Amino acid sequence: MEKEIVPFRPVHPGEVLKDELEYRKISQKHFAQTLGLSYTALNEILNSKRPVSTDFALMVESALGVSSGLLLRMQLSYNLQIAQKNSKLKKYLDKIHKLSVAACF
Repeated sequence: MEKEIVPFRPVHPGEVLKDELEYRKISQKHFAQTLGLSYTALNEILNSKRPVSTDFALMVESALGVSSGLLLRMQLSYNLQIAQKNSKLKKYLDKIHKLSVAACF
């Protein structure tokens, strides 16, 4: 009997940060104030509605000691996985591939 392969769900770095804040018992409101961000901006990052920027990653590293490089690599991986699942983009990329192959001959 073959084992079913479960598709990998992309994880936004904001989800990890949200868990970290909860574990440390730091409120989103307090953390937003500490970073000098609006509560809304932080909440959107933590709920995967806004990407983690380089500046934000560096602020988090300074405040919590969480590696900015790790957060940015997670964001890049998340972005790529979401883009690869985009059927409209996939069709466009297939079209580009076909045109470039045809141009080589």
